[in-house]
Order: sequence, then C-alpha cells, then structure tokens
Amino acid sequence: MKRLLLLSFAVGFGLSVVAQQTHNFKTQVPQHKAVQKIMAGIEPIKSGVLPQGGIIEQSTNGERDANLVTIINLGSSANAYTYGYNGGQKSIVSAIPELNMVTNFHRMGGVQDPGGYSGDLGFDVSVDGGLNWTNMNEMYIATNNAGGTYYTDAGRYPNHGLWNPAGNTDLNNARLVYFAPTLDGSNSSDNSWGGYAYGRVNLGDYTDTTKNLSTSHDDIYQYTPDAFDIKSDGNAFIVDINQDWTSGTVAYMGNLLINRLIWNESDGDYELEQVLLDAPVDEATTRPSHTSVAFGADGQTGYIAMIADNGSTEVIGGGLGMYPVFFKTTDGGQSWSNPIGIQLAGPDGMSGIINDLLTDEQIAQLYEAPVPARDEIPYTTAFDCDIAVDANGNLHIGVVIGVVGTDAYSIVTSPYMFAAYDIYTTDGGTNWYAVKLGYLNLLRGYYPDDAYPEDNRIQITTSPDRETIFVSWIDTDMEEVDNNSRPNIFSRGMRPNAWGTADLTCSGGLPVASNVTMLTEGMWNASFAAVSNVSLYADGKYTIPMTYLPMTGEIDPTLPVVFKYITNFFFTDADFCVVGTDEIAMESQPQVSQNFPNPFSDETNINVTLGKGSNVSIEIYNLTGQKVYTNNYGYKPAGSFTMSIQSDNMPTGVYFYTVDAGATKATLKMIVK
Repeated sequence: MKRLLLLSFAVGFGLSVVAQQTHNFKTQVPQHKAVQKIMAGIEPIKSGVLPQGGIIEQSTNGERDANLVTIINLGSSANAYTYGYNGGQKSIVSAIPELNMVTNFHRMGGVQDPGGYSGDLGFDVSVDGGLNWTNMNEMYIATNNAGGTYYTDAGRYPNHGLWNPAGNTDLNNARLVYFAPTLDGSNSSDNSWGGYAYGRVNLGDYTDTTKNLSTSHDDIYQYTPDAFDIKSDGNAFIVDINQDWTSGTVAYMGNLLINRLIWNESDGDYELEQVLLDAPVDEATTRPSHTSVAFGADGQTGYIAMIADNGSTEVIGGGLGMYPVFFKTTDGGQSWSNPIGIQLAGPDGMSGIINDLLTDEQIAQLYEAPVPARDEIPYTTAFDCDIAVDANGNLHIGVVIGVVGTDAYSIVTSPYMFAAYDIYTTDGGTNWYAVKLGYLNLLRGYYPDDAYPEDNRIQITTSPDRETIFVSWIDTDMEEVDNNSRPNIFSRGMRPNAWGTADLTCSGGLPVASNVTMLTEGMWNASFAAVSNVSLYADGKYTIPMTYLPMTGEIDPTLPVVFKYITNFFFTDADFCVVGTDEIAMESQPQVSQNFPNPFSDETNINVTLGKGSNVSIEIYNLTGQKVYTNNYGYKPAGSFTMSIQSDNMPTGVYFYTVDAGATKATLKMIVK
C-alpha cells in the first residue's frame, strides 16, 4: 500500500550566487566536482554460465611479516555493479551483535551462481560473528520480462538492513529488510530507472520472503536511493533525491523522497508510504550530491543529512562550496525540521577545520602571498557522507573536507591537503564540532575511466552501545598512482566529549588511522569497501564487519566478481591513545617498513607512518657505497603513505635504503634478484 504526503517548508535564499575568491592559488591545483550523470542501468536478460576466468582473485604473500587481518571469499555477482558508485548504496553489510549475525547483500550471478541473473538478489550470512558463512542465499527473483532485452523488475544497487526485537533470541522473529531500484522505465528516457523493489526475509527461514514493486507516479520520481536505516521498531526509512530523468537529463524537483516501510503485522510484510520533503538547493549545484539517514536507539530521534548548498551558510573568501544540511525528527519521522546548514569555515566555522586541516606550511604552499588568514579560507565537503546517531541522540557526519577549488562547488584534492572528518553535535544540533581523523592522498578512482567513478566512500560504524564511533574510508596511498583505484581501507575510532573534543585511536602507537588492508591480499585492491553500521563486541574487542570488491582501475567492471570479507579487524579500549586534544606519551619516531616483496625483481614498496608531519626522502646505496636512487617526497602530514621503487638501474644484489623523516633516519636492507 502507498500513501503520498507532502511536507513543505519555506526556505528562502538567493539562487545561483556568483562569487569570486579573494585569494589566488600559487599554481593550478587538482580539483573535483560532483558527478552529475545518470547511473548505469540496463543489462541483458538471463544468460548462460559466466566464465570463472572473469573472477578477480589475489593470494596473500606468506612471506610478509606483519599482523595481518584474515580475508575470506563470500558470494559472487555477475559484475561489479552491486556496491554502487559515487558513494552510494553503502547499506550492503549489516550486523545484529546480540545474535552474532553478519550479512552481505548483493546481486546474483558469477562463478557461484552459474546461469544466474544479475537482476536477482541474494545475501551471504554468518551466525558466528563472520568466521563461517552460508553464501548465495537467493531471496529475490526478477520475473517481469519486458520483451526480450531486460527484466523490468531487475534489482540494482540494493540496500538492506537487519532487525531483531529487543531481547529476542529466536531467528524466526528477526528479519532482513531490503530495498532496491528496478528497471521499470518510469523515470528515464531509455527504459531504465523508475521502479523500486522492497520486502523482507525471515532470518529463521531464508525461503520465507516477500517481494513488492513500486513505480514512479505523479510527482514521485523514483531513482537510486543512497540513504537507508531501520528503526528500533522494525520500520525502515529510505531517502531518495526526487529527480526527473524522463527527458534524458536530470531535473531536480526541489525535494527529497522519503520512503517509509511500515510493518503490517497481519500481513507479515511491509507497506510503502512516500513523503516529499522540501529541500531546495542552489540551482548551480543541480541537486544534492548525497543523502544519508539514521535514527537513535529510541527510534524517535533521527536525522537526514544531505551534501548541498541551500544558501543557509555564510560564503567565506568568495568560495562557493558544499556543506552538510540536516533535518531532524523527534517523533519517529512523522515530521521533520526545516533544513539547517552547518557552517564549516569563517569566524563562525569549526576550529577543528579552520585550525587543524592545513598547516601554516601547507597554506603557504597553496596560496599566493599575502596568504589568507585561517578564517578567510573557504572549505567544502566532498560529495558523499554517512551519518550515525550516538547514545545521547546526537548526530555524527562522516565526511571528507577540503579547500574550495577555483571552480564553484569543487574541492582541492592536492595530496594530504584534504582529510576525513567526523562532524558532530553535543546538544542536538545547535553547536557543531569537527575532528580530523586522517589525511587523504587521492579522492576519486576510475574503473576503468569516468564511466564508473568512486570517491573515498566514507562510512560510520557505532559500537552496540553507541558510545564509540568508528569512521572508515578508502584511499590509494601509492605515490606513483594518480587516481583512487588502488585503495586500502583505513579506519579510526573516536569517542566524543561533551566539550567538543574526542578521544581517538592510534595505530602502532602513532596518532593516525589504521590501515586495515596493509600487507594483505586486499592491499591496494580493496575497492568499493562496505562497512556495517554497527560493530560486534566480545572479549573487549570492537570488531567491524567489512567487505570489499577486489578490482583495480585496469579491470572491466562488467566482469564477474567475488566479494571479500575481513573477519578480524577490531579496536580495543587500549587503542585510544589520544585523550581530548592531548596525546598520551608515545614513541614519536616514524615507522618505516621492510620493503615488500623482498627479494624483488621489478617493483618493491616501502610503507612510512608518521606520527607528526615532516619532510620525507629516500636514498638507496649499493654495497660499494654508491648512491643508485634518491627521491624527495616533500612534506607529508601525520599518517601513512607508500613509496614504490622500481629495480631499473639496480643489478641483482644487496642494497641499503635510508628513509629520512625530519630528524629521524631509518636504514634497512633490500635484495634485488
């Protein structure tokens, strides 16, 4: 059943404001803008067995001496178009901590589903905390053949979540809830987007499923929603951007489409209620670039966040940028506040951005003299986000922050001049704070080109008690790679304080984010990472369920894939080494890894982790003391990055390399074979 309501709020602002930045960059800087094109949709109908040769696999190098996470195979899909792109469809991995259950939701097909169709949906499930899995549980089958080329109910870019009644231990009372766009053609010019599919799965009986379909109608333009959350009462909220694609180009309708899945106990299924929520934006931005939704443990306090410019914040330094805009509910989503923008920069901005993002040296490197004062620098978000609600009912926004570029609504992506942040409130949305979690090297990856882009895919996980927040993202930290298509997964924990600071986790004793996939088969191959919105907790360990799709920018996304699961990445209370703004006493010397692989014949890599920013360089000498290689990487902020060394001009033999970081030098031996 559908019910259409309209929530209207008057928000006045000037559209298409033209501004000129008051300070100039020294040189042309790399920058990115939001992707505006339509998402890929139509694929062929059911076909024959997909070749195993298309599966992208890697094996772990057993010679590496490191504390590795364990990575296992999950289910397969006919292609990579499951985990979404442009930051979308992040509700792929879900967990019920009290049942020790983890699920991975995806489209079907691939080597584990010979002859399977990519428009069918299924899930992989573990009931022992992610150690052992039952894969490829098909629960949605496309059946509506539109005439020999595709199925109009083919599922695409799905979201899902798990719900368990409070205190329940019977899986028959728990359920999986799914929501996916379909290809019914009601919101497109090419018979692609416009439909939704939704329903539930009985977690005690995977064959007990429901399937419901919805089509675009009236002023409702269904597309590919990013935002998904299940409330404590089992009802779900899915937020889409109401945009008309029937002409072949986008026309934003000025509102968000809130899809409510309301549980009908007598039918044992969900009813769909659709609500339009006014969300005007500056016409120069076309539409919001991303949305997210989350509710607190009480099921009453909730937030919708969008990345946009709705004219509600002060423009700083003439730089027009994006920022988070939020709506709040205190009645379970029956009504919502007016949209409220969060000021990033300027005198009324957040000190965690103004004072912590750029060093004085970076400001001087970026701007012509006279350089702007810190509160004169315009800042912007990147183009996706994730949100969570903590134990006190306060909103946390995981988002990437950087300087506004030369073009309006662009972000400067010079390496290590933008960073992952948690922006949060301590009083329900009046005052806001920003905590920098880690610098980034690259923003956008291409698979294999701009037809299939993906940014840092920042995501938030809460502990089961919602007292601790974990933020994860992907970044390519190889110096010689120019786009984010060879990523690792990074993660950092934080505990907010009432006075606007936070306790943060450390890695290897240094106050930086943890590189989850370093020295594993997922290293530089952890594309499209998906992270559960809640962690597991046992034996003092906050284990974060994580999956990824192993592919690089050289790989065709239309090839079959196998999903990967990281079984044992966790934080403990002992990992929190930064208390408020003060670091606990620790070793501050940089960490320089042994090169890997070693010995090597073509290329080897060296990872450097800095507790504090410094200039970094490397020199390599042969046994006679002759210098055969040198490279100055310049200033690097706190965090980790990887040097790649080619064996060109290095004959077989033993060499020594010295990494110089500030006042510290580390010398190790390498072998060329």
